[in-house]
Amino acid sequence: MSLASSSRVLPSPKRAPAAGLKLRLLRFAVVAGPGLIVMVADNDAGAVSTYTQAGAQYGTHLLWVLLTLLPVTYFVQEMVARLGIATGQGHAAMIYQRFGTWWGRFSLFDLLLVNFLTLVTEFAAIDMAARAFGLAPAIAVPVAAVALVLLVGTGSYRRWERMTLALCGLSLSWFVLAWAVGPHWGEAAREMVLPSLPAGGLTGSLVFLVIAIVGTTIAPWQLFFQQSCVADKRLRFADLGNARLDTLFGAVAVVAFAGCMMLVGDALYRAGGTYSDPAQLAGALVPVLGHAGRDLILLLMVNAALLGATAISLSSAWAWGEVMGGRSTLEARMTEAPRFYATYALCVGAAAGLVLLPGAPLQSIIIGVQVLAGIMLPSAIVFLQLLLNDHEMLGPRFVNRPWNNWVNWTVIAVLFALSLILAAQVLLPGLFPHV
Repeated sequence: MSLASSSRVLPSPKRAPAAGLKLRLLRFAVVAGPGLIVMVADNDAGAVSTYTQAGAQYGTHLLWVLLTLLPVTYFVQEMVARLGIATGQGHAAMIYQRFGTWWGRFSLFDLLLVNFLTLVTEFAAIDMAARAFGLAPAIAVPVAAVALVLLVGTGSYRRWERMTLALCGLSLSWFVLAWAVGPHWGEAAREMVLPSLPAGGLTGSLVFLVIAIVGTTIAPWQLFFQQSCVADKRLRFADLGNARLDTLFGAVAVVAFAGCMMLVGDALYRAGGTYSDPAQLAGALVPVLGHAGRDLILLLMVNAALLGATAISLSSAWAWGEVMGGRSTLEARMTEAPRFYATYALCVGAAAGLVLLPGAPLQSIIIGVQVLAGIMLPSAIVFLQLLLNDHEMLGPRFVNRPWNNWVNWTVIAVLFALSLILAAQVLLPGLFPHV
């Protein structure tokens, strides 16, 4: 063989790194999904309302809260991903196995109650958006409920994941809206890195809204959802690095989208308008965004509600199956896992039906969700923390490091304090001063 011909079969040193990068990207694409979905789905209808209200009432003054929550969201959900990979089981199953029947069922029924009430708020947002579009809620809400059932009933985890990631991709439109409202970018950047208080100072309303931002950024269902999602996707030890990266991207995405929502609300703040809900905000910003911008905000409300509803309902269905028995996987058809899909459909259908009841106390339900979620979250994270310090179950590779424990117990202590303040603020409205 000649030198010229032999040179053609030699590997190119310049192409090897590119091939390695392509392989790493491919491996990440295979693993990615649970972390991104759980984070973006957390920006549900309640989150849209909370973040836009924060911008409409206080401008860009609370952007720093979001930046502070970025590492917290990552650390909490990274623990969940690590536990799911190490055990191959969902969060409810692990609590049931390690802490006994009583605590297992206690955590399950607490989760189901809070999830159901949160689902009601998702359908309330769909109801609200339908009215703004001039559609009858009696048609729009059932159609959304049927679509949510069809979304999970394909018998394929991968198919559900691809469709859900497509819904997550629609959230990128918040960047378009944030740019279109023309915020003061320099002021927004300064407020994000330098904590400050609004002109009115520290008031009860401000305290409540800050705690609501914390509560909507980290929710109990997220712990159960991501761990069950990781187990259902069958991620293994070699996938841990990519699962962490997936979770990090999700944490960055959820904070970035939340910041965009605040900037959209800030447009109303700068215009001197008043805020009642996202649908009203969309109408009030027609002079700034036009009717196309108004419609986009309403569509993003519906998208956020659908994402939140499917993730929350799945966390309930997975948890129920893990504790009460029966096959619980999106890889099974409806006839192969009837209890799993029936639990999901029951949650969706009951929440949609409650929203359509005349005179349903939706505002009382929303307040109850805030209190119950605030009470449940710290205890749920305590279970998570104890599980991740079980050396016998996890071994040295997956157990928490000492620095993990310092960070996590600090987060738990802060969440406990905020939960108590939130409960006091809701149950005793006169406890804090108002302006």
